[in-house]
Amino acid sequence: MLFQHRRFLTHRSWVAALLWPLMAGAHGAESKAVLQCEPVYMPSRTVWPRTVDITYDQRRVRAVSVDGQKVYTFQVHDTWIFTSQDNERIQINTATLAWTSNFRGLATGEGRCDWAQP
Repeated sequence: MLFQHRRFLTHRSWVAALLWPLMAGAHGAESKAVLQCEPVYMPSRTVWPRTVDITYDQRRVRAVSVDGQKVYTFQVHDTWIFTSQDNERIQINTATLAWTSNFRGLATGEGRCDWAQP
């Protein structure tokens, strides 16, 4: 059990390390990072611009919002943020800046993201 707890702390530290350049001057206070994503949704081949707001402090990610709507729950694993909104299951990789999602097998979305100014 202790090993799993240490492993979990290591995974949380990955996200903090990736967001570290954005944390300049944020000592103890919450900061925000913004990703602008453009996934292509199949089978219709439409591009749907998405905005992901990530609120964090020096220890962990505190909140995630997609298109201005705060998600109910999310999970951070290594460089990935897993969440859902309505019927869409969303995976965001903060290292490769990639978005993937799935609408319960009816449609899928894949695309790239870019860091934006909050």
